[in-house]
Amino acid sequence: MNKLIIAFPLTFILAACGSGSTSGGSGGSSNDIHIVGSSTVYPFTKAVAEDFMRANAGINVTVESTGTGGGMKLFCAGVGGRFPDLEDASRAMKKSEYDDCAKNGAKTIIEVPIGIDGLTIIESTNGPALNLSQADIYKALAANPFGKGPNKAQTWKDVNPALPAVKIHVLGPPPTSGTRDSLADLYLTKGCETDPAMKALKTSDEKKQKDLCTKIREDGAYVEAGENDNLLVQKVAGDPGTLGVLGYSYLEQNADKVRPVPITGVIPTEKTIADLSYPGARKLYIYVKGEHLTAKPKLRDFVATYAKNWGAGGSLEKKGLVPFGGADSATATKQSVDLKPLDPGTLK
Repeated sequence: MNKLIIAFPLTFILAACGSGSTSGGSGGSSNDIHIVGSSTVYPFTKAVAEDFMRANAGINVTVESTGTGGGMKLFCAGVGGRFPDLEDASRAMKKSEYDDCAKNGAKTIIEVPIGIDGLTIIESTNGPALNLSQADIYKALAANPFGKGPNKAQTWKDVNPALPAVKIHVLGPPPTSGTRDSLADLYLTKGCETDPAMKALKTSDEKKQKDLCTKIREDGAYVEAGENDNLLVQKVAGDPGTLGVLGYSYLEQNADKVRPVPITGVIPTEKTIADLSYPGARKLYIYVKGEHLTAKPKLRDFVATYAKNWGAGGSLEKKGLVPFGGADSATATKQSVDLKPLDPGTLK
């Protein structure tokens, strides 16, 4: 249901454009482009799609917010009209996902980095004004902190005496979301590895370390809030003390309702995300199915439209996407033209 609600506004726009296609965005004709994936990247791709359709009469672009992981399953399920052409992702593609793509005939995957996002922790503007470290977040949310038994912490003061005795209640992404993977990588694992024994465990038993560092408690302190980030903002805004986990663009667009929780004293801003001083900074991507480029030549033009809008001062920056700078910017722009296939040897 969340997916349909999020995707509906753009689907409605497509219908209003009157392309004459009856494929409904299922990837059918050469005039249809079907995109699935990250809820974080969704607003940016939606904006590009609207711009692209205005400039290309008769082209339908359907964008669905399914979560990065859920989108990868759809994207990698096969080649042809029934399968998506592009994938939005708030993390890099995994080796296992690439293998699924290849097994199902999608052997030419093109990765295009589009910009930087900050994985933010938000609270109501009437909240307790928390200031957390990655270790605080890990101790609050881990199922078995540092392998010392089930998590019994009930308040933030329980994990850090310097924090207020506010009940731990965090709304965050489900396992299918790339944002959940980023939460694990950027906050939970980093917090876990503040313990030297946990850091050393990665060398001796990586699987056990991953379980101890990234498995989240299931007693109600953390609640999976689905892929509708706008709804998550509403819930956090209306419940002081509750925290939310989502992308920076949603924070920026709702600054009158919610505010960022500083991480190790650093507040997410375009500057701190761009220079990677904010601990939650992460790259965002789109993935193009190379096998579809010949049948759908407009895919190249769509990526070019993305590149036209992702730079400093562009329309996507105004929506919260932090542009690349320096060498990263030049690399991304070059890739948007070259569309060089991904080397699976670089994936984890």
